[in-house]
Amino acid sequence: TKAVVSTQSTGIIASVSEHQPTTWVAFFFDLHIMVPLFPAGAWICFKNLSTERVFILLYAVFASYFAGVMVRLMLTLTPVVCILSAIALSVIMEKYLGKPPPSEEVNEDGTVSLKQEEHSPSIIIMTILALLCLFAFHCTWITSSAYSSPSIVLSTGGSGGTRHILDDFREAYFWLNQNTDDLSRVMSWWDYGYQIAGMANRTTLVDNNTWNNSHIALVGKAMASNEQDAYKIMQDLDVDYILVIFGGMIGYSGDDINKFLWMVRIAEGEHPQDIQEGRYFTPEGEYRVDGRASQTMLDSMMYKMCYYRFGEVTVDHRQPPGFDRTRESVIGDRDVQLEYIEEAFTTTNWLVRIYKVKKPTNRVVKKSRRPVKARRPRKTRRGEKGSVRNSVVVTRGKTVSTRK
Repeated sequence: TKAVVSTQSTGIIASVSEHQPTTWVAFFFDLHIMVPLFPAGAWICFKNLSTERVFILLYAVFASYFAGVMVRLMLTLTPVVCILSAIALSVIMEKYLGKPPPSEEVNEDGTVSLKQEEHSPSIIIMTILALLCLFAFHCTWITSSAYSSPSIVLSTGGSGGTRHILDDFREAYFWLNQNTDDLSRVMSWWDYGYQIAGMANRTTLVDNNTWNNSHIALVGKAMASNEQDAYKIMQDLDVDYILVIFGGMIGYSGDDINKFLWMVRIAEGEHPQDIQEGRYFTPEGEYRVDGRASQTMLDSMMYKMCYYRFGEVTVDHRQPPGFDRTRESVIGDRDVQLEYIEEAFTTTNWLVRIYKVKKPTNRVVKKSRRPVKARRPRKTRRGEKGSVRNSVVVTRGKTVSTRK
């Protein structure tokens, strides 16, 4: 049997956003009015226990625990939440829609009579119907906006209510498909492996199905190393192109600079002698990209590929060139120089940047300055005839023999 792997035991598991603990905001956002109805339904089942209701209660307890541990396990919680919320809502509707039982009333002559009480449940019923309509609108909205928008097409809203579509991902993948060799290998972080393979039809080093932790750590090491060390790794992996996501131009927070610390942590797990997370922080323990950033951070391949030529760009007239909108700071190195790679393509909004790995140059053989002495041939004695050993003697009609 396989042991249960903790979310903190490996950096790859902890780096996935769906594996983070669920916040209270996520519970209210996904469940809406079912948040108060869920415990009410559980209490109703607990008061009238049966075999079926015990199963539902156990399901609710375990699903609530696991949904709090990992946000993606909210999918396992929602079925039992819907069941218990429906039970609570059914009891409430039955109580106020049905006729109340008659009450006994003692008359003046001592006799007992039954009296039917009249009540007006219209306010409660209208409130429940309004909440159900609001819940239906909420479900439609989050389905269309939060859970149905493709991750490769981004949209932003303008000040006047206009909608801007950012299609940089498809633009970059189309360029890869049309302008690179069919056998080219692309190095990127594993998040974009499926997209590159499916839309650009190019081979990637790691993707969403890579289970080899050391292979992902090697890619993270290349991203976190300086250009010279990273070039050796890329030569060993036979990399032709490198793809990075940069959101400093448009303020996109899901770029590779924000994911960079996870690359460092995963690489440190496999190569602790070369990569240490503390080197990428300031002496005060801050993760920065401005002038206070550490030298290791400024020399890393990820920093250079994201901010190459960015120091020449003015994104806001109120800020100096090289202002990163995502980190809200001016980059520390505005004059990034590349030696072993070259820029191949940058999308319209600088969201996707592609670099080509230069081929190694031929080794230059330096001529030795040390004079070489020529050997003098050996002289024979004067007047002595030379001789040739093993000379061939040819006789017609006979085999070849040698004279010794």
